[in-house]
Amino acid sequence: MSPLSHDLILNLTQDGIKLRFDAFNQRLKVIEVYDLTKVKLKYCGVHFNSQAIAPTIEQIDQSFGATHPGVYNSAEQLFHLNFRGLSFSFQLDSWTETPKYEPNFAHGLASLQIPHGATVKRMYIYSGNSLQDTKAPMMPLSCFLGNVYAENVDVLRDGTGPSGLRLRLLTAGCGPGVLADAKMRVFERCVYFGDSCQDVLSTLGSPHKVFYKSEDKMKIHSPSPHKQVPSKCNDYFFNYFTLGVDILFDANTHKVKKFVLHTNYPGHYNFNIYHRCEFKIPLAIKRDNADSRTETCTTYSKWDSIQDLLGHPVEKPVVLHRSSSPNNTNPFGSTFCFGLQRMIFEVMQNNHIASVTLYGPARPTSQLRPSDLPQ
Repeated sequence: MSPLSHDLILNLTQDGIKLRFDAFNQRLKVIEVYDLTKVKLKYCGVHFNSQAIAPTIEQIDQSFGATHPGVYNSAEQLFHLNFRGLSFSFQLDSWTETPKYEPNFAHGLASLQIPHGATVKRMYIYSGNSLQDTKAPMMPLSCFLGNVYAENVDVLRDGTGPSGLRLRLLTAGCGPGVLADAKMRVFERCVYFGDSCQDVLSTLGSPHKVFYKSEDKMKIHSPSPHKQVPSKCNDYFFNYFTLGVDILFDANTHKVKKFVLHTNYPGHYNFNIYHRCEFKIPLAIKRDNADSRTETCTTYSKWDSIQDLLGHPVEKPVVLHRSSSPNNTNPFGSTFCFGLQRMIFEVMQNNHIASVTLYGPARPTSQLRPSDLPQ
């Protein structure tokens, strides 16, 4: 219900390791080794933890050298010993008194009055000087592997509604030399409604996947008498998973007709398929007897705050319930789709936005149809 209030934790129970990811940028923040009996650990090529080597304080001293005095947590009865980017926790429940420090720290850990043989209970690896203040660093260049990532996405709009996207993209620089010499490249690209398939390919590169809409389950809501007649050709999506964006093309004209922006919240059916799209959408706010103004909707905006700005939709929401096959159910439940200002907001039951679908100018006399919902 509160996906931004806590880190995301991936617990590798067979390895005794927890991976903690930042709730906002969803990058790895802390590696916690909570069961050292299940792993072998070495530093600079020398083991300090294995079946034959116990991770005692003497072994840590020998492997890592001197450090600052540790910190004793009486509530946890743990003694925390901190290096830069690395912390060890020693269990103190069998100790009769709080550890004391010698006045001279020149000899490293040996100068601490800690019983010999005290072993490490947990180990933390992180970025920076402090475990409490650590933040997830930027993704290393070695992890890009030729992919392009979106740092942020701005929704462009004209007088009537959304007109396209401006994407700030990140990639590893190309050129002579080894990867260690590569540098981050930052550049901007824009795509618009009505762009051709070739325009998008030349602007954003090849998609990770092309998905053809084999059927339109929302046709049952259409007033057309030919709603049950199968289409001779199908619209298709370009799926850009590392950008968090889908682009829908018309099957006849091969022009852009929709953009879908994904927020990648846990508790949604598509979680962990797309990278989170850090979008900003300008919303035109009109009030009686007042000049119109513009507010911004972001990836982290909640639906009730958007409704306070735009007003409640006139029509009831469309309930969207996904399942992977007829015999499976969606464990996360249904989502609700609301249409406002040529945008469809897919809202989760915790009031967060799962996706935003942007569509181009409406045809004359046309209205928002259920078939325009994200699929």
